[in-house]
Amino acid sequence: MSAGGIDIGPGVFIGEDELVENFIRSSGPGGQNVNKVATAVQLRFDAFNARGLPERVREQTIKLAGQRATKDGVIVIEAGRYRTQEQNRADARGRLTALVAKAAEPPPKPRRKTRPSKGAVERRLKTKAGRSTVKKLRGKIEND
Repeated sequence: MSAGGIDIGPGVFIGEDELVENFIRSSGPGGQNVNKVATAVQLRFDAFNARGLPERVREQTIKLAGQRATKDGVIVIEAGRYRTQEQNRADARGRLTALVAKAAEPPPKPRRKTRPSKGAVERRLKTKAGRSTVKKLRGKIEND
């Protein structure tokens, strides 16, 4: 657990000092206000050097971020969906939290190949033969 930051799960947290926010002009809703006030937020998180991320979670976070991650491992999230800085700030932090939480999930177990049992194969073939017989019996009846 971090003193001031975002707690994501057991052993995974983002420190408040690891987040850098810049407020920029938004392209979203706001009317004339949109040209005067910087309401959109650009949230930067240095995932490569983050203290609260285990190695596996760090690598997975950068991988999941895709184009939002720079070559240096800094994740940049822009949020300009709302008209206020507070809402955009919360939106950006929520999106970052969701990204890191998804990366922190344990990897799925690999699939093991299985084969149908001998009995199952025999039953399937028997029902197929039965269906075939039923369909053959549906043919035209010849009158003598």
